[in-house]
Amino acid sequence: MSDVIVVIGSGSIAQAIARRVSIGKKLLLADINVETARSVEDTLKKAGFDVSTAHVDVSSRASIEALVASATALGEVKGVIHTAGLSPSQSAAQPLLQVDLYGTAVVFEAFGNVIGTGGSAVVIGSQSSHRLAVDALSQKMADDLALLSPEVLMELPWIKEIDDSLYAYQIAKRGNALRVISEAVKWGKRGARINCISAGIIYTPLAYDELTSAERGEYYQNMLANSPAGRGGTPDEIGDLAEFLFGPKGTYISGSDILIDGGVTASVKYP
Repeated sequence: MSDVIVVIGSGSIAQAIARRVSIGKKLLLADINVETARSVEDTLKKAGFDVSTAHVDVSSRASIEALVASATALGEVKGVIHTAGLSPSQSAAQPLLQVDLYGTAVVFEAFGNVIGTGGSAVVIGSQSSHRLAVDALSQKMADDLALLSPEVLMELPWIKEIDDSLYAYQIAKRGNALRVISEAVKWGKRGARINCISAGIIYTPLAYDELTSAERGEYYQNMLANSPAGRGGTPDEIGDLAEFLFGPKGTYISGSDILIDGGVTASVKYP
């Protein structure tokens, strides 16, 4: 049976990670925009990868479960790379939560039921979640984000009341990191691992939406200029970290949230 790596989202970060961890394996590339995925499929095939595409809408449980069925039909799922999501400049608060919070929780649950022994997953979180105040969430709120079923989670009054897209994004990404902790226990029973990479501003189309937005562009550009690194990151730097987490030297890492932002969070908190 072939080993299968599932990549959700086909952007620059997804491609960087896939190139590092999918050699010799079947690669299933899933995106809400199938034409975009097929264009990436063509590029990767010409680079020697065994790749196919599928449609997925991560705001829909049925769509995610259909993706799981497609993946398991190809072989044993040994890797999940979840990069799909919306930024604050791309969506209103509640649709963003449906994708970034609910959808990610369903992805963890659905693939956690089929992940093979020795398997690994990474989800792309955000530095933005690290800018929430330490007391922004009560212990009960944090536990709910980590443990409640995705459907129950979305019905919480305080979740339904969020109407600011940036705050929604921060809560969703904090929720992803918290849920990775609880899922690591479940995945561990199958001999698999799961981690979160809280990325800073990485030069992708999504990042450029933020860097050029009328509402937040100047703020983000100043953040980069004043950070220790003095620049944004590249997809390849995220790919290198993910490769470590997937590889033999990362087998003691599970349930972790790793911040990789060039020191932006540090300089914002303690300028």
